[in-house]
Amino acid sequence: MTKAEAALRVEELRNEIEFHNRRYYQEDNPAISDAEWDELMRELIQLETAFPELQSEVSPTQRVGAAVAEGFVKVEHEISMLSLSNAYSTEELREFDKRVRQVVGDEVRYVCELKIDGLAVSLRYENGRLVRGATRGDGEVGEDITTNIRTIRNVPLQLSEPISIEVRGEAYMPKQSFLRLNEQREQQGLPLFANPRNAAAGSLRQLDPKIAAERRLGVIVYQVVQATDYALSSHSEALAYAESLGLPATGQRQQCGDIDAVIDYIEAWSEQRRSLSYATDGMVVKVDDIALQQELGFTAKSPRWAIAYKYKAEQAETTLREIGLNVGRTGAVTPTAMFDPVQLAGTTVARASLHNEDLIHEKDIRVGDRIIVQKAGDIIPEVVKSLPEKRETELPVFAMPEHCPQCGEALRRLPDEAAWRCVNPSCPALIREGLIHFVSRNAMNIDGLGEQWITILLDKEMVQTVADLYRLQKEDMLQLDRMGEKLADKLLHAIEASKQNSLERLLFGLGIRLVGEKAAKTLAQSFQTMDRLASATVEELVLVPEIGPKMAESIVQYFEAQGARALLADLQALGLNMAYKGLQTAKVESIFTGKTVVLTGTLETVERKAATTWIEMLGGTVTGSVSAKTDFVIAGAKAGSKLEKAQGLIESGKNPGLQIFNEEQFLACVDEAGLR
Repeated sequence: MTKAEAALRVEELRNEIEFHNRRYYQEDNPAISDAEWDELMRELIQLETAFPELQSEVSPTQRVGAAVAEGFVKVEHEISMLSLSNAYSTEELREFDKRVRQVVGDEVRYVCELKIDGLAVSLRYENGRLVRGATRGDGEVGEDITTNIRTIRNVPLQLSEPISIEVRGEAYMPKQSFLRLNEQREQQGLPLFANPRNAAAGSLRQLDPKIAAERRLGVIVYQVVQATDYALSSHSEALAYAESLGLPATGQRQQCGDIDAVIDYIEAWSEQRRSLSYATDGMVVKVDDIALQQELGFTAKSPRWAIAYKYKAEQAETTLREIGLNVGRTGAVTPTAMFDPVQLAGTTVARASLHNEDLIHEKDIRVGDRIIVQKAGDIIPEVVKSLPEKRETELPVFAMPEHCPQCGEALRRLPDEAAWRCVNPSCPALIREGLIHFVSRNAMNIDGLGEQWITILLDKEMVQTVADLYRLQKEDMLQLDRMGEKLADKLLHAIEASKQNSLERLLFGLGIRLVGEKAAKTLAQSFQTMDRLASATVEELVLVPEIGPKMAESIVQYFEAQGARALLADLQALGLNMAYKGLQTAKVESIFTGKTVVLTGTLETVERKAATTWIEMLGGTVTGSVSAKTDFVIAGAKAGSKLEKAQGLIESGKNPGLQIFNEEQFLACVDEAGLR
């Protein structure tokens, strides 16, 4: 390659990498896999090494992380948060070991740590108390995410010693939390997160800490900054010290006497890591002795005493047999790759979401192609790419159908959206998914009436809309297979009880596009009744906190539809509550009115959500922590630290008026108010 050719390619690579950096770091919406990004960066590094005159301070190879997101306070790191150099083979690990020993000699020990696939964070404690959490940002300046970090349950707010210290670690989303989050987003018609790492990053970069709290993140600490200030001489000793302070510095790690032991440990975890509750993508190898680390020093971008070995994503080649189409609850038609079964990460995989038509065209995926598939983050099957060079004949380019595969109505693609949608409210797929959502726990919570019974009721043509659920009669139910009198009575009782739900449950159950559970409650609190919300304009809606223009337009469009107006009138005639109950005045004067209440422990006869609703209806405010401002603590079975703190505040005289109720006393107040 000539210098001129190299210069052109370098410019192309820089532009492409910067584009993908923006998608990954600032939009939390990657367009390519980690392996593909790594390959682009490796090519750029090789060209800049071969042609030093092409190196530039603005090259992505000189960057550590990403720009600070708008809306967060900037935090300047006293000591830079550098990234690590990568190794992709045992040969590269041995080269790293050789470079280390050339500087510090042969008496060197390493520490191996599984590399968590998450977001690097810094935690600062002063006098033992957490005072700041920050992202890496560009390595020099990050984002202050203290309020979000404080929501992570395994991050201690108070250390076991009153010490001032900074530690760094990886914030991650457990696999099960990731799957649950994507299920919720799919139900709401929102884009899915590509992997747990992006889900964790997206969660910590929310301006509302309540969202971060709902995501159930975790942190694993991997470094004590300025460890020698605490008389610590090795990295492994520093991590043990961090653990003694109560910090989550466990993870999977091991000391290794030489590079052979390092390689053995890496190979031992190659498959075993998949059984962990969090995603991993490699193994970090560090020189253990801190004095040797200081002797080795740093490059402008990374420490010379550490390297990250990247595990290869397990991939398989197979044949794409069909692109199926699934119609979701919001009408979005999602293409799905159906291919010859392959083994990936210990399971058999035969299908993977292709998300939308644009992605299929971008990757030039065609039915009949040989394709490469893998599991993103070892969890979600995905098609990495097609292999057009293996096509023996010309294959047709995929095109989305003009009509819904379920009902035959014309599909629409809304402006600024990648998805094609069926907007026919009578579409069988929308009806089925909508009914399943309507009866679900977080919506109308009709206990026992799940997906199986909804399918049976539809097949028997006993229901067509959610209103039909409230017309079901016992004699009709008893005609169904496996339906006895007790079960029929239970289901009909649950259906009848759901009529009294507060407005936010009905709003969420209706499945208005972009309106999730939290937005439904915000809307219910703001407008109080269905009639007021139904007549609201876009301008009025966007004045409500957390309701953006797109959601506002979606809400107005829903209530303008004739079918929606008819459905709501039907539901109201059937006796469903159309008002928000959370802020209603209690039926009798309540001791909770204007008071702050904390629930702790396990309530045996009532769900926590119901108890919270009752307290709000009685005029109280439920908070999550006990303080000098707390008026009541309601303690269920196995109440722990919150109860102890409440008792301590009473005994010390710091909050002598605080009252502690057991579940029986609380329910007596509820019964007195006539709420149960």
